[in-house]
This record gives sequence, structure tokens and C-alpha cells, in this order.
Amino acid sequence: MTDESTDPTAELLELARQMSEPIRRLSLLWSRAQSRVNPQLSTQQMRVLEGVEASPGVNLTGLAKTLDLGVPAASRLCDRLEAAGLLDRRGSAHNRREITLATTGRGRDLLEKVSAQRRSDLAAVLRDLTPRRRKELLRALQALQECLP
Repeated sequence: MTDESTDPTAELLELARQMSEPIRRLSLLWSRAQSRVNPQLSTQQMRVLEGVEASPGVNLTGLAKTLDLGVPAASRLCDRLEAAGLLDRRGSAHNRREITLATTGRGRDLLEKVSAQRRSDLAAVLRDLTPRRRKELLRALQALQECLP
């Protein structure tokens, strides 16, 4: 039997528990920025818009898979974004039966405003850290990013 004090799984689970609250609060900070820029846009709609912007020319099935949504749910979200003038559906250059998705200029402007608000909100929080702690945090987040799928 493995001693729990030397069990790497238990250690990692404890680390994950300790990280959970800061990550939750950072996630709230991130989503609040989006709602302050455009309160009518849901978190799911924002995820779709960001997903389309990150994968130009993605089709509905690819977007749904990337965001772990069902195709009908992704389609309804795209319908709303298209009606709001934030997303375009276009015929594919490679397959005339396929529809690709793209953000409109208005959609890209919204994404940039949300991104700017997020940076501003995060900078306000980082202001309370010493320069040394900021560098440590950045290195830790970069290391974490390298492990993420």
C-alpha cells in the first residue's frame, strides 16, 4: 500500500484543490469583462465567436467538436450571432455543400473590446503583485499552458 504522504496522485489532487479557487475567481474576472462589454451576449455565444475567430473557415461540425457542443446547439448559437451581425456563414471554396463560419468586422471589433477589457481587469489585479511575483506567475502560467491540450 502506498503511503498517502508520498503518493504523487494525492499530491497533485491537493495542488489542484488549492488552485481551484484562484482559477474560479480568474474565470469570473474573465467572463465579467465580456458581460460588461456586451451584456446581451451569453458566455456560450462568446465561446462560439472566439472559436470561429481562432479557426478561420471552420465548419459547423468542426466548431461543435472543438467546443464540445452538439451540432444543433452550435447551429442555434451561430444563428443568434449571425442575426446580431457578428458572424457570417459562407459557402466553402472547396466543397459547395459545406458552409464555413467567419466573424464579421463587427464580431472582430467586439472580440477586441472584450480582450482589451480583460487585459485591463487583469492588469488591475496584477498591480498588487511585486514585479518579482508577476514574473513568477507568468513563468508558472506559461509552464501550465505547455501542458494544456
